[in-house]
Amino acid sequence: MVKVKTTMNPKAMNRLRVGPEKALIQVVNGAKDSILADIMAAEVTPKQTGELERSAKVDTTGVKRGKLSITYDTPYARKLYWHPEYTFRQDKNRHAQGEWLKAWAEGKKKNKVTEAFKKLLKKLSGGFIK
Repeated sequence: MVKVKTTMNPKAMNRLRVGPEKALIQVVNGAKDSILADIMAAEVTPKQTGELERSAKVDTTGVKRGKLSITYDTPYARKLYWHPEYTFRQDKNRHAQGEWLKAWAEGKKKNKVTEAFKKLLKKLSGGFIK
């Protein structure tokens, strides 16, 4: 018979518990290289006065379930988002378009989100996650 005794490191366990939440928040709404900053830099949000862009918020209520949402809180945000056939002015944001978050949610920028999350999670977990 083999007996094994294990001891849990409380600090390490805490890092593993809160690491994913912190990483998710930082990927979406963290520093200069966050997804929200990337969206602004890509100039894809329709812009006339800038109110739509300024209204962008990150909803963190679902972070414990691994979900965050970027919302735009203007009366016309939904209409502009779901009508990519509109001709958006491009003198202020040169790539203004409908469905402007699609590239980050399911398109070519989705891998960037995943990679940024992995990198942050590894850093925040103190190297316990490879």
